[in-house]
Amino acid sequence: MIKILGIESSCDETGAAVVTEKKEILSNVVYSQIAEHKSFGGVVPELAARAHLERIDVVVKKALEDAKLEPSELTAVAGTCGPGLIGGLIVGSIFAKTIAMAAGIPFIAANHIEAHALSVRLTEDVNFPYLLLLASGANCQWVVVRSCDRFEAIGKTVDDSVGEAFDKVAKLLGWGYPGGPIVEKMSRLGDGDRFSLPRPMCRKDSLNFSFAGLKTAVKIALKKCETEQDKIDLCASFQKAIVDVMVYKMKRALEVCRDKNVELSAVAISGGVAANKPMRAALQNVCDERGLRFCVPPISLCTDNGAMIAWLGAEKFQSCRRDDLRFAPRPRWPFGAKAE
Repeated sequence: MIKILGIESSCDETGAAVVTEKKEILSNVVYSQIAEHKSFGGVVPELAARAHLERIDVVVKKALEDAKLEPSELTAVAGTCGPGLIGGLIVGSIFAKTIAMAAGIPFIAANHIEAHALSVRLTEDVNFPYLLLLASGANCQWVVVRSCDRFEAIGKTVDDSVGEAFDKVAKLLGWGYPGGPIVEKMSRLGDGDRFSLPRPMCRKDSLNFSFAGLKTAVKIALKKCETEQDKIDLCASFQKAIVDVMVYKMKRALEVCRDKNVELSAVAISGGVAANKPMRAALQNVCDERGLRFCVPPISLCTDNGAMIAWLGAEKFQSCRRDDLRFAPRPRWPFGAKAE
């Protein structure tokens, strides 16, 4: 049996997990740094790197203990090498390489966004190709996933990611960090039709996204808010605008795939924003109307975690992919691009 240790440290979660090629998650340990960054309203790179350094040995040790494995019993180690905050990437990738070297097993350099893209295959029997919406704090794009090494990006954000928009709006409303869960919770208490907000880039054929203008519209509307209920209604209107944009773009993405004669096995959404229930429900409806399968990883696997890195490692290992221990981490690493 193939047993892969995955180590994730690209942003503000330190994660380690052991996964098999049979999709068994033997362990999945995550240390979240939200407490360290909350007072700053966002992730501070220097603090994130320090927290990874302080916690990574404990997290990896716990993951191995939960899996009841010694390092020598592992088949390979996958470590996130990008994209992300370079300090955290250095900490995690060096730790992964050290285990691989000491145990005499292969090292696999993991691309963080590719791991998100493939994570749905860890919990679902999804065949290639499938259409993916990657929606997180750092990314927002449409991708046709053709194999574990072939990704065709057909649309991306031109400014803020959708997760970044949630964080900034929550901060504008004075509700703290992280913004996604807060906005979703508060929007349930408000009137989503109260404020007229724009649906950026929804009158164009482009699959690209833009959220900076929507955030600015919220900032302007906030000046007219006099009560807490006004703010809650504004929050609900923002949530509804985001969902409307995603629904419009999904319909357009499906048209593009049809025009390209891509026979999709499913439509998937991954990344931290995939945990947003109103968005999930709306996109599910689009797929149901078209008779398409809609797949979303469990909420525990939507945010950054070691299991998705381990699964990417399992996919790569079975495709005979190995990487040199000199493989350097990089803060930028697009889908499908090989790092030297």
